[in-house]
Amino acid sequence: MKIRVYESTDADAVIDLWRRCGLLAPQNNPLADIQRKLLDSPEFFLVGTLDSELIATVMAGYEGHRGCIDYLAVAPHLQKQGYGG
Repeated sequence: MKIRVYESTDADAVIDLWRRCGLLAPQNNPLADIQRKLLDSPEFFLVGTLDSELIATVMAGYEGHRGCIDYLAVAPHLQKQGYGG
């Protein structure tokens, strides 16, 4: 997997991944969330790719005291289920 900063051409694949991972909520507009992140700290919006497939995302934040993670997603077919190996 390669990790890189989000690019504008990733939008459709990112939103599709979030949909497949169950991260979309009716009250949230994913495009607006992306735009907000790009205005604030785009370097903390990362995607993971495997070959040419976008398979992971994470939005990190920091407000000066605490950090947060939003939209942490891994393609369902690549998720490891359960604990303990």
